[in-house]
Amino acid sequence: MNVALWIVTGLLALAYLAGGGYKVVTPKARIAAAGPSGRWVEDFSAGGVKAIGALEVLAALGLVLPALLGVAPVLVPLAAVGLLIIMVGAAITRLRRHETKLVGVDLVYIVLIAFVAWGRFGPEAFTG
Repeated sequence: MNVALWIVTGLLALAYLAGGGYKVVTPKARIAAAGPSGRWVEDFSAGGVKAIGALEVLAALGLVLPALLGVAPVLVPLAAVGLLIIMVGAAITRLRRHETKLVGVDLVYIVLIAFVAWGRFGPEAFTG
């Protein structure tokens, strides 16, 4: 179980580091022009999009660094809970915008993040 949690955590960290970093450095108009998956930015200010990206980057780092460094590893499941909140908000935004095809992707992320939060709060917590 620990190996599965590390694999899922690592993949999520890479995805959110890349996606969040993209949101931080890319102008809002360019994200919106990227296609249907980027049109959600129309509901947020440019600063809001950058803030979401920054939170995703911080959460990605929080998923792995505390456990790797052995410093406050309880931050790992807390980072996962933070990402859960972000992704529930993303799913709600997509539903409100009637982007139902993209909600499925959000739900996959929600399930994976919930797995990490459950595993690190519960059976494979970093206590010992």
